[in-house]
Amino acid sequence: MNDSAWRPGLQRGLAALGLAGEVEFAERLIRYLELLETWNRKFNLTAVRDPAEMVPRHILDSLALGPHLPPGRVLDVGTGAGLPGIPLALRYPERNFTLLDSNGKKTRFVNQAVLMLGIGNVEVVKERVERYRPASGFEIIVSRAFASLADFVTGTRHLLAPGGHWLAMKGVYPEDEIVALPVGVELRAAHRLRVPGLTGERHLLELRDTRAAGTD
Repeated sequence: MNDSAWRPGLQRGLAALGLAGEVEFAERLIRYLELLETWNRKFNLTAVRDPAEMVPRHILDSLALGPHLPPGRVLDVGTGAGLPGIPLALRYPERNFTLLDSNGKKTRFVNQAVLMLGIGNVEVVKERVERYRPASGFEIIVSRAFASLADFVTGTRHLLAPGGHWLAMKGVYPEDEIVALPVGVELRAAHRLRVPGLTGERHLLELRDTRAAGTD
């Protein structure tokens, strides 16, 4: 795949996110995109087909939440083709990420990407979220995939460590979904994300389980 059409866009986007000059990191992102484009032709891992479009919609969008990532272990629920988990794991090699999805072809791709890119801080799990029972909970649970905030927190509440955070990526600020949050879940912060090359609104919502956290 000739990356000359979209490599400059990736470099500009990384610079806009304050990540200019990280050559090895950028090259690993390029290898990931190349692998995703190859697999996508056969297995339809993502509806975005053009790598130039994947750059803002997948890579830069995933990395935009990085500055808002609290400390702790990260669970990426419904990771699909490894988003946002793989870009974040490449950006933060000192942190541990678990990428969860029930779709076999997608987890096979993610495992292959982890192997080929030599990503040592990622565990890939093929399981339905309601059946996943790890030995301990996660301090951060993130997703770009859930249809509603209520579904997200209800479906993953058993996986959140006490005092942990949910991070939900959304487009337009979802006022109706926030009103419909279950009892004991509160919105702690909302961040307007600026994703280079991406039109339209993007928001990152930080939620807490007040009962588990022991907060008011």
